[in-house]
Amino acid sequence: MGWGRTLFLGDIGNRLDIEDTEHDIQQLKRKIAGEQNSKASQDRIIKQLVNENAQVKLYLASIVRLMLSKGSITKQELEIMVDAIDAEDGISDGMFHGDIV
Repeated sequence: MGWGRTLFLGDIGNRLDIEDTEHDIQQLKRKIAGEQNSKASQDRIIKQLVNENAQVKLYLASIVRLMLSKGSITKQELEIMVDAIDAEDGISDGMFHGDIV
C-alpha cells in the first residue's frame, strides 16, 4: 500500500490502495456494529435484571409485611435476624451473598 504501488503500477496501484482502504473501512464498520450490538445486549440484560430485582423486592416486602401483620415475627426480631445474617460473611455491609437456607 502507498506510494510504491502508485509509482510502479500507476492507476492499478491506486486502485489496489483504494480496495485495501475500503476493506479496512468495512472491517471497522463491522467492529463498530458488533460493539453497538453488544452494548444493546448489555442494556437489555441490565434492564431485565433491574426488573427482576424489583419483583424480588415486591415479593420480599409482601412476605415480611404479611409475617409482621400476623404477628409471626416482630420488627425487632426481623432486624436482629437481618443484622446477624449480614454479619455472617464478616462484613456488615447490607448485602448477603450466601445460601438462603
